[in-house]
Amino acid sequence: MRRVAQVIRLRPEKADEYRELHRAVPEPVLAQLRRRHIANYSIHLLGDRLFSYFEYHGEDLAADLALMAEDPATQKWWELTAPCQEPVEEAAPGEWWASTEQVFLME
Repeated sequence: MRRVAQVIRLRPEKADEYRELHRAVPEPVLAQLRRRHIANYSIHLLGDRLFSYFEYHGEDLAADLALMAEDPATQKWWELTAPCQEPVEEAAPGEWWASTEQVFLME
C-alpha cells in the first residue's frame, strides 16, 4: 500500500461551490476511484489550501491515474471541480495537485 498526500489552492470565491460539489460526489466517480485501487480518500481545507490523502493498493499508480483520466464521468467531475482550484506555487511544472513529502508515520 502506498500513501499519497497532495495539496492544491482553493479559489476563495469558489469555496462554497467546492463544498457543495463534494456533498454529493457522483457514484460513477467514486466507483472509478475504487476500480483504480484508491481507498481511504479524504480532502481537508485550511485557509485556501486543500489537502488530500488516499491509500493506493495497486501496482502502478501512474497507469491507474491515466485510466481514470480517460473515464467520461471523471472527466465531467473534473470539469466541475477544476475551476475551483489552482496549483500551489510549490507544484512542479504541469502538476495540478502537488505531491507532498511524508516526514512522519506512526502505525
